[in-house]
Amino acid sequence: MTHEDFVVKVLGKTNVKSPLCQAARNYSPLYKFVDESERILYDVSLNSFDKCMKNGEQPLSFEKAGPRENIFFEPAKTKVGIVTCGGLCPGLNNVIRSLVYELYYRYGITRISGIKYGFEGLVAKYNHPVIDLTPQVVSYIHLSGGSFLGSSRGHQDVGDMVDTLEILNINILFCIGGDGTLKGAHAIYEEISKRNLKISVAVIPKTIDNDISFIEKSFGFETAFSIANDIIKNAHNEAAGAFNGIALVKLMGRDSGFIAAHAALAIQEVNFVLIPEAPFDLYGQRGFLRILRKRLEERHHAVVVVAEGAGQDLFDKSEQVTDASGNIKHKDIGVYLKEKITEEFTEKQFPFSIRYIDPSYIIRSAPANPNDSKFCNLLAQNSVHAAMAGKTDFVVGYWNDLFTLIPIELATSQRKKIDINGELWWHVIEATGQPSSMKNP
Repeated sequence: MTHEDFVVKVLGKTNVKSPLCQAARNYSPLYKFVDESERILYDVSLNSFDKCMKNGEQPLSFEKAGPRENIFFEPAKTKVGIVTCGGLCPGLNNVIRSLVYELYYRYGITRISGIKYGFEGLVAKYNHPVIDLTPQVVSYIHLSGGSFLGSSRGHQDVGDMVDTLEILNINILFCIGGDGTLKGAHAIYEEISKRNLKISVAVIPKTIDNDISFIEKSFGFETAFSIANDIIKNAHNEAAGAFNGIALVKLMGRDSGFIAAHAALAIQEVNFVLIPEAPFDLYGQRGFLRILRKRLEERHHAVVVVAEGAGQDLFDKSEQVTDASGNIKHKDIGVYLKEKITEEFTEKQFPFSIRYIDPSYIIRSAPANPNDSKFCNLLAQNSVHAAMAGKTDFVVGYWNDLFTLIPIELATSQRKKIDINGELWWHVIEATGQPSSMKNP
């Protein structure tokens, strides 16, 4: 990576005085404007900084988010579009509401369009409605889960989408979504650039999986593992209430095990956490089934949390299929494990009871908890500040407890995963008591 990889694109000179410079009302906040030179270090370790200084190199850093004193767009002439894409996630409605409130009350932008059903809403052939968003329309949507605007998956023709942006006279497009949305937003930006249009494309990162690189956390993640915590607590009660009781809980996460890991650390009642980053064997001296039986022989109950992307190497890879977004559809590791546990213990005449729980869609459709709600509001506000300043092809990030701006290409350059040699995973090993590896030599 180089310094250039961290540079956010701009549409042009910022010649417009921000309306935030003048308080519209006596009680309006006084803003501390962010200078373009303010940056947030990527690696905050002293060793890394000293190495850069010794070699005469510029440390890698993110652009700091926040309001600019001078902006690119004139509020009175600006029209905004908002779209939510991909799977549902706690906090979507919070972000929509906060975007509308910030645009309307702080920047005086009254022309705000809600694009229905994801990127499909930007393609004419689907004939999805575009709705006017005002503070009155979105006043109470944050109290509900799901997305007020609806969502969809899958690729859409980029040319058609930009055609719609031109027809609607959209100046700023806010896309709320995860990895697929980021890639789609970048493609929209590229088409806009080809046409020499002055349209800003901004992304607010959404995924309960917390798997977007260069971002410490995405909204919805904290609510997800918080709800999972309550489910695991009840699963533990179920397992402990039976002789050799097993509670098997499958959680979302795609190819990253963050929800499973954090939920296990929160409840401290989980005995096994199976994640995509740590492959395991089922059989053999160090295999999962043997270690699970040993646990049951000693304590007579066990709670197993498995991330949806775990153990995919146990399936026939020739049967892989992809979803509408181009992601590999995982085989159901939860059902598979239940079957293998049942087969193994029944064959060995080992007494057991098993309960399988899959709360995935309940979790992602829930309203945001207070911490996530606050986080959503701040993400939305910082996204508006950046877009109004003419930033484009960016995603709002969070690094070292500060909000940042990241080029979309950088955020999608790799998928964030748990480092099995890092502190998080070793905390999980400590909390569960499971072996550091369940792979046979």
